Parts: sequence; C-alpha cells; structure tokens
Amino acid sequence: MHILVVEDDPVLADALFRALRKADYAVDVVKDGLAADHILTTAHFDLVILDLGLPKMDGLEVLRRLRQRANAVPVLILTAQDSLENRVNGLDLGADDYLSKPFQLRELEARARALIRRGHSGMGAQLKCGKLMFDTSSRLATLAGMTLDLSARELCVLETLLLQAGKVVGKDMLGEQLSSSEEDLSSNAIEVYVHRLRKKLEDSDVNIRTLRGLGYLLEPR
Repeated sequence: MHILVVEDDPVLADALFRALRKADYAVDVVKDGLAADHILTTAHFDLVILDLGLPKMDGLEVLRRLRQRANAVPVLILTAQDSLENRVNGLDLGADDYLSKPFQLRELEARARALIRRGHSGMGAQLKCGKLMFDTSSRLATLAGMTLDLSARELCVLETLLLQAGKVVGKDMLGEQLSSSEEDLSSNAIEVYVHRLRKKLEDSDVNIRTLRGLGYLLEPR
C-alpha cells in the first residue's frame, strides 16, 4: 500500500513517515501544495494524508484539483484549522475523513487503515491465477481456499504480479510499488521478497518464473 503525506512541518512529516513505514506502508512525503498536485498527476496512491495550511498551494485547492481529475483516492485531511467551515469545505470538495492537530499516531493509523479498506472495497476486485486468489477488498490472499500468511510487502508483490498475470513484470515496476521517495529498494531486496513469495507458492498450481534481464512472470504451472 502506497501513502502520500502532504505536510510542511518537517517534524510532523518525519513522525508520520516513520510511523507509517513501521506499519509496512510505502510512503512518499511532499512539503508544499504544488509538489503534491504534481505527484498526484503522475503516481498512484492508496491514501493521501493532506494538510490544509500548505505553502505554494493550499490543501483545499490540491483536493479540488484532485477530484476534478476524477481521482477517487481516499483523502484524510490533517490540519490545525479545526473550524466547522474548514471541515465542511473539505468534505464538500471530496475529503473522506478529517483529523485535527494535535492527534495520536495510533488514531491516525487506524483511520488510514479504514480509509484504505474502504477505497479497495469500492473496487471489489478479486484477482485470480489458478487456485491463487487475492481479494482487494479484504487484502486477503488464498491458495486453494487456504489463507496465505504474507507480509505487507509480499502482498504488494503478489497484487502487482496478479494484476499483470501472464505478462512480464520488471523489477522497476515492483520497486515503484514497494519503495517510497525516502527509500529506494535495491534489486537484491526485491529478489528477496519475490523469493519468499515463491517459496509460499511451492507445490501449488501457479509459479513465479524469473526471466533473466526482464523480470518476473506469474503463470499457471
């Protein structure tokens, strides 16, 4: 899961980055509205945590432009501007939730999980290959009806491969899904996650094939 944090306070931005990374999310952090507006036109996110009091472009304008592009990514507004008018304006522009500063990180993480679940439940997609299934609503992977015990990053690898089942997925694509602007995963790290996932699919009717110099291919055996 990939989260964008838009926050100009460096101390708070760092705290959010560390907390969300510890929870196994990929996290990008930008510190002004123009940068947020740009990255939201070029990258996919599962959640946006958006401050309102931003330099260069305020958060409500970032949100307005986002929804004008028909981008339905869940947005959690995070701000010290806790007036009724600000809350109403944010929700009217398409925000999904509101959290006032100061707040507890545990509450923010709980709201983030709920918004991500809600966003994926709206898609309602079930990705399949052979007897391998991944439900994007519940974030649950099963093999022949049995639940697979996968880490957050293993689930991210699996989802990416299933979305491209039968096609080659390069390490660069997997790296984009697994990494953040603050942490670029090495090629070796990506290989480790693929290896762990491949081990958990042993003796099944699907296989992750390595195509040297190209990437990985998820296919039925």
